[in-house]
Amino acid sequence: MAGYEGHRGWINYLAVAPTHRRTGLGRAMMAEAERLLRAAGCPKINLQVRPDNPGVIEFDQRIGFAVEGTISLGRGLTKD
Repeated sequence: MAGYEGHRGWINYLAVAPTHRRTGLGRAMMAEAERLLRAAGCPKINLQVRPDNPGVIEFDQRIGFAVEGTISLGRGLTKD
């Protein structure tokens, strides 16, 4: 899921099934999301990744994302 609220772009819940990892599918989906966000005039993409998911963090860093010094806060409105 990718979105742009006029200030930042967001990519959420992008995942590849374990049997299809390391095939370029994740990289292709991220590239397409970035292409669409750029076309919408988006200046920056933000990702939220759980700290206990090092594989995803490593993947995102390999494709050019960097860990930033921010804190994400949230409040659930429904049961997850």
